[in-house]
Amino acid sequence: MLRLPSHRLETIIKSKKNRRGDETPLVKLSKSLSYVLRHHAKDEGLVIREDGYVKLDDLLKLPRFKRTTFEDIKFVVDNNDKKRFTLTQEVSDDDASSWWIRANQGHSIEVKNLELEEITDPLQFPEVIHGTYLRNWKNIESEGLSKMARNHIHLATGLFGTESVISGMRKNCDLFIYINLSKAMEDGIRFFRSANEVILTEGVNGLLNPKYFLKVVDKYGKVIEQANS
Repeated sequence: MLRLPSHRLETIIKSKKNRRGDETPLVKLSKSLSYVLRHHAKDEGLVIREDGYVKLDDLLKLPRFKRTTFEDIKFVVDNNDKKRFTLTQEVSDDDASSWWIRANQGHSIEVKNLELEEITDPLQFPEVIHGTYLRNWKNIESEGLSKMARNHIHLATGLFGTESVISGMRKNCDLFIYINLSKAMEDGIRFFRSANEVILTEGVNGLLNPKYFLKVVDKYGKVIEQANS
């Protein structure tokens, strides 16, 4: 599926679409993995462990992956720009080895032990930002941030393109909500860091109240709202 000359790999990794405007194989396979591992593993008949892993052999037996090889999966895991997935090899007590794969975050299905690291020192993250769109602001302004159908609200440790920020928001976001992490944690709201450096929180009943917004700016840096000091 993705077996292409090495000199073309960089182009494929950087581009989401080919010359005809179609999504590249890398993007298509990444989306299929996200669809199953984040949202529909159980619907597809897969056994998902408490840590979010499913057996790769079982995944590859699904009709949507019938032309996908181990090498294709490994290529996507290694080259996904947001490090959405983890692929690991495990050896059982009888020395049999098997490969397992999971999505690092973004789940809507229940995953009890995703091995998230709880944040205990808000000073460790001077900037925590939720990227969204201006069209959503009126609703967010009144109700706060919602985890929607997912298990967590997703936040980034900086703006898209900032060094070390690989995930946590879409690159076409045009509104950025800076979160007062210290204030939220003082009020008992828990925050976690995923394996691909996304900051996650359930908020309170799935919402993060606007009182925890430090400031809201658009993509040009114009301040839409500023918290009272």
